[in-house]
Amino acid sequence: MTEEKYNDIKPYSDEQIPQAMARIASDPAFDAVSNYLYPDKPLSYFREMALSCRNTNEFQERIMCSAVFRVLEMSAGKLTFGGLENFTPGRKYLLMSNHRDIVLDSAIIQAILFKNGIQTTEMAAGDNLLSSPFIEDLGRSNKMIKVLRKNISPRELYSASMMLSGYMRESITSGKSSVWIAQRNGRTKDGLDLTEQGLLKMLQMSGKDDFLNDFAELNIMPVSISYEYESCDFFKSAETYIKQRQKYVKGKDEDFISILTGIRQYKGDIHIQFNTPMSIEEISSAAKMDKNERFQTLAAAIDSKIISNYRLHKTNYIAYDIVNKTNKYANKYSKEEASKFIEYMQKGLSKLMMKERLEAYKPDGGEAIEFNPAELEDIFLKIYSNPVLAKE
Repeated sequence: MTEEKYNDIKPYSDEQIPQAMARIASDPAFDAVSNYLYPDKPLSYFREMALSCRNTNEFQERIMCSAVFRVLEMSAGKLTFGGLENFTPGRKYLLMSNHRDIVLDSAIIQAILFKNGIQTTEMAAGDNLLSSPFIEDLGRSNKMIKVLRKNISPRELYSASMMLSGYMRESITSGKSSVWIAQRNGRTKDGLDLTEQGLLKMLQMSGKDDFLNDFAELNIMPVSISYEYESCDFFKSAETYIKQRQKYVKGKDEDFISILTGIRQYKGDIHIQFNTPMSIEEISSAAKMDKNERFQTLAAAIDSKIISNYRLHKTNYIAYDIVNKTNKYANKYSKEEASKFIEYMQKGLSKLMMKERLEAYKPDGGEAIEFNPAELEDIFLKIYSNPVLAKE
């Protein structure tokens, strides 16, 4: 791989890790992270752990895995996973998953792979999430590929997409590393996981204009991620409500707040399913289509694997029955569990409608948003019920 041309976006090399650790350990934000993860330990405990890392592997073992499992211990129920047998030793993949949480989707995948002796992947993440040098150092030390999309022109975006496509293809085909990427730009806000055709077109930009071979050599492995309690579910409900009425403009530090909320919010049980890679037959079926239908067909095949292996939780069945005014899935949950979920929803939505929260959604020069409680509740419930609908 010609590394130099990718210097601005590629993860840190082993040689860059010690300097990155020194910057991370001296950053004022480090103390807050340390206090959250290890409240019963002195600040020196986590700082010395970071400074001891001399390469990416040590960083992922001592910092990344440690942090992920501490977060899950504090804010989740049971973590389950399946499909590790679909990894062939020595083969590299493009892991493409549904996207529900900004950080945890990829972080949990990395922790599972690391703990099970499978080489971790590099991970594509937008530079809009890199709100500080501290976060960029953490991300690129953890094999993050920086996706350039912030404040760039259409011409610059095309060049950045070509560079990203080329880097990922070279990482996989050279045998250097597998790569993780979300199936869409931005998290799923309505519970319906759909692969963006634009993402697939970006992936082929670095190919040789041979649809079958260009996608076959990427070894696309769809991954299904499900949380019992949807990450940032109340924020997503508010955003969807506003988008139905006017242009949605992100607030200051909104991405960073979503990162923190996703980490701290209770997530319940989590399941990750590594599905069988896209076969030559599946890609060939798409390649036979008209040019305008190829990407649509391949996207639908990827979606089918993600949705069919998505694990539904009690929250999904409860929401489905409420939305559809039925008892179709009443055998999947108890009355007490349904009452608990309804109480969770009502408390969270009532906080959204408090005056100080409404002011946060006030457009420039406009009036503060006023939420219709019934409509907001319907949007919230469909975040949970739509995965059941998709599987049906």
